[in-house]
Amino acid sequence: MGNAIEENLTEAVLARLTGAKDPRFRQIMTSVITHLHAVIRETELTEEEWFTAIQFLTSTGKKCDQRRQEYILLSDTLGVSMLVDSINHRMPAGATQATVLGPFYVSGAKEMPMWADIGEGVAGEPAYVCGQVLDLSGTPIAGAMLDVWQTDGEGFYDAQRGNEPYARGRFTTGADGRYGFKTIKPVSYPVPTDGPVGRMLLGMGRHPYRPAHVHVIVTAPDYERVATHLFVEGDKYLDSDAVFGVKPSLIVDFEQHAAGTAPDGRHCDTPYWTAGFDFRLARS
Repeated sequence: MGNAIEENLTEAVLARLTGAKDPRFRQIMTSVITHLHAVIRETELTEEEWFTAIQFLTSTGKKCDQRRQEYILLSDTLGVSMLVDSINHRMPAGATQATVLGPFYVSGAKEMPMWADIGEGVAGEPAYVCGQVLDLSGTPIAGAMLDVWQTDGEGFYDAQRGNEPYARGRFTTGADGRYGFKTIKPVSYPVPTDGPVGRMLLGMGRHPYRPAHVHVIVTAPDYERVATHLFVEGDKYLDSDAVFGVKPSLIVDFEQHAAGTAPDGRHCDTPYWTAGFDFRLARS
């Protein structure tokens, strides 16, 4: 096929994969090339439009740095992250469902004692989150690690502000599988819109908002890891999350209380919120 033309170009490109030694790589590249060529044929893409696409991908890469991953944001907003997550984390009935990790996870958060305040010094309304980590039979799991992070009360992660870490912490369950921490009530917020992904959302006529949530990764020896969110019941963006991450089983009621004795046993001088959620892990 030395003179490949429009009708047989796809087959000519695929024929060059015969030397690929990794069968999985060959399978994926075959599918990518086939579908990409099909999109171009279906839309009869112009040269100007293809160059615009190249510029978009180039600018997406340039927007990435140690604090921001624009390609993850692109994957999230196109629903790719959730699709990959769903395929790779098909949980048995009763297990806590996973959702997108998001672009602002930072490993190595500080280990903290139960009921420590990850939101200390952060603007927002006080909130207390507690529950248990259980197996699918309801037995408490000791030694489970909860890696928790969220935005401040203005909807920004510490990585976005370039500040010292805040609103992050890791907690380990005791023999009863219980956990508890103080934080601030999550707020809905927009994903970053100052880059190419933001321009893409604008072009699609979409809003950039995520419903209020707390991120949690739960791990325990001999159990499947789960990276998930706790979403706030009643948030107006639950049905239109910009990254398609909401699952009904992860929506949690945050209840408001008057100032007084909080779940950690100490006095809270201002009104506060509480939320309860039990994580259920499947055996690995």
